[in-house]
Amino acid sequence: MDPTRAFVKDVKRVIIKVGTAVVTRTDGRLALGRLGALCEQVKELNSRGFEVILVTSGAVGVGRQRLRYRRLLNSSFADLQKPQLELDGKACAAAGQSGLMALYDALFSQLDVASSQLLVTDSEFKHPDFRMQLIQTVNSLIALRVIPVFNENDAISTRKAPYEDSSGIFWDNDSLAALLALELKADLLVLLSDVEGLYSAPPGEPHSRIIHTYIKERHQGEITFGDKSRVGRGGMTAKVKSAVYAASAGTPVVIISGFATDSIIKVLQGERIGTLFHQDAHLWALPKEVGAHEMAVSARECSRRLQSVSSEDRRKILLDIADALEANEKSIRIENEADVAAAQQAGYENSLISRLTLKPGKISSLAKSIRILADMEDPIGHVLKRTELADGLVLEKTSCPLGVLLIVFESRPDALVQIASLAIRSGNGLLLKGGKEAMRSNAILHKVITGAIPDTVGEKLIGLVTSRDEIPELLKLDDVIDLVIPRGSNKLVTQIKESTKIPVLGHADGICHVYIDKSADMDMAKRIVLDAKIDYPAACNAMETLLIHKDLLKTKGLNDLIVQLRGQGVTIYGGPRASIELDIPRAHSFHHEYNSMACTIEIVDDVHAAIDHIHRHGSAHTDCVVAKDLDVAEIFLRQVDSAAVFHNASTRFCDGARFGLGAEVGISTSRIHARGPVGVEGLLTTRWTPHFKTFSVPRDAAGRKKEQNKTIKIYGSATKGFASTGHANFTMKKKFYKRRPHPQSLYIQFSLTRSSPLKSSLSFGRPPESLKCLASTVQEPPAPL
Repeated sequence: MDPTRAFVKDVKRVIIKVGTAVVTRTDGRLALGRLGALCEQVKELNSRGFEVILVTSGAVGVGRQRLRYRRLLNSSFADLQKPQLELDGKACAAAGQSGLMALYDALFSQLDVASSQLLVTDSEFKHPDFRMQLIQTVNSLIALRVIPVFNENDAISTRKAPYEDSSGIFWDNDSLAALLALELKADLLVLLSDVEGLYSAPPGEPHSRIIHTYIKERHQGEITFGDKSRVGRGGMTAKVKSAVYAASAGTPVVIISGFATDSIIKVLQGERIGTLFHQDAHLWALPKEVGAHEMAVSARECSRRLQSVSSEDRRKILLDIADALEANEKSIRIENEADVAAAQQAGYENSLISRLTLKPGKISSLAKSIRILADMEDPIGHVLKRTELADGLVLEKTSCPLGVLLIVFESRPDALVQIASLAIRSGNGLLLKGGKEAMRSNAILHKVITGAIPDTVGEKLIGLVTSRDEIPELLKLDDVIDLVIPRGSNKLVTQIKESTKIPVLGHADGICHVYIDKSADMDMAKRIVLDAKIDYPAACNAMETLLIHKDLLKTKGLNDLIVQLRGQGVTIYGGPRASIELDIPRAHSFHHEYNSMACTIEIVDDVHAAIDHIHRHGSAHTDCVVAKDLDVAEIFLRQVDSAAVFHNASTRFCDGARFGLGAEVGISTSRIHARGPVGVEGLLTTRWTPHFKTFSVPRDAAGRKKEQNKTIKIYGSATKGFASTGHANFTMKKKFYKRRPHPQSLYIQFSLTRSSPLKSSLSFGRPPESLKCLASTVQEPPAPL
């Protein structure tokens, strides 16, 4: 519970005011989904023993919709050609009251909750007897667990016109709610709006930030209000005025979004959402709120300072971070163990707890990967292309940082270390938002890492976002954040993609396949499948579907493989064919990421059927073929359209460290910018720099501009690729020892064609003939790794 919201534990009576912008959609019709979610929350609070009172707007909007329809039905064609007069607001209110209340009554009835309607006018509050009778009626209804629903009776109000006249004891439903909060002695007033709370400026403006606790002395002069509500009378200005009035009289007020399905419940759980108005707020020692925009701007400024220091200084920062992690390993493990214990007590799934745990040796492994990254060639300022445009004028294309990265990740504290080290190596600023389940681990790791960054660069190079409420605000900052990389569940990635205009790099699913061909060495196939599934089943590159050639049915090798999987605790499901042939439970869907000790098996006719299955049900992440037949392997490697395609290798090999990248920020299935494991190079962009002496554009005898461009070839190391030389394909050979008694050759082929984005293919053993031919086409062979 947030300290500023501790008072909610004593709340008993709650008044909830629902604005017209919440009740209606943009086209003026009722927002049935939002009203349904509201009624469900009221039902939940009612069953918990809270005394809930509703103040609702929307009657005029409902009535206007009804009367426009009736006028249309009763109009002749000639009438429709005439200018249409605006409908009388009082008539709209009269026509809409019954419809609005009927809807509330119907929704509450479905939830087995009784409701009642109370229409009031401001003139009635002038009479003490009316106020006393009102209090008695409300208390009687609440005692019977009936929800009182208040609304101003605009149909008989003495105002000149609804939405225009702001005179009287109360002037709209916001002020009515504040007045009722005092009269009925409410413990809390909740004002539902169409935004998350009170912002320092209109929410759409880039520098706007949410104010979580309103202090009149601090905020009154700095807030810029926008236009009034698209419907209703006052918008945020009226809400703030009413909230200040109620809070100063002793009733706390929270302004929150009415679009969220559980916002009221969260307020009463003490979560720091929306904007709080409290009469004692000016006495609280509130920390200075650093807005998302300020955090992103600080990260950009520090990244520019980082780019200006020497390559050796950047290398030293990484080495200092590695040393600091090892020196603080005990403190890190204590905080991580506290996170794991809290997750176990909360009943989190084993797969999440596995990702959360920093196992013995993990800190040393992370420190080692950082040192490897530090010893790599400096990626900043690398010349990718050089063209002589004219005598004395050379144009260079060089690598440079993207700018500021926002990484949102769940439950894996080791990801924070990898991402931070890659950001520093690539010269980028960084904003990190980890899962709440890893809060302590992330905090100590962030403290250790930023403590190793010198003042000449600034610790604000890496910002740690601690509140989930700041994510929507960060996703709006397309002017200062250059790339978002979500690492987590399908739901997280999808939500972020739908919520921002900032480019998003990542993958939503990790549905990886292993296809065992009829030519496969079954002993090798068993090792590969067991490693792909059991080594780390919660990882995105773990095998989820095993495809078997039909000729392997009823063979000892397949039976032994299934027995070994079950012996390791893997639950096996089958597709339509496998479930019948192997007598195993039917999988509910092929497009499913288990992230646990479970997988799906299906039978396919041949390699082409396997490829078709992968394209229909896969996620273009990592797929593998196990085969001795090199023609089959070559078909699979060339035709499977995934970020990483392997021959005789586990899908778990798709990893930045194993690819020689040092570390990775994630694995991308995108087809633009970066694909597969994203290391330093995936965090870079390019800039053009001309180098010239005194120069003027050459012209021919007729005075026309004369073109005389000449490309100067740049041959870099194999880690840099050969796109700049015009060679689209190349092969690298490395020794690979992991889990094998004898070293075997590992061939990684990076391919780039006009019809297909960059993808990596991997093959153990003797390279296919096409790879040999492919390699032989390179005019100047790459330097060995």
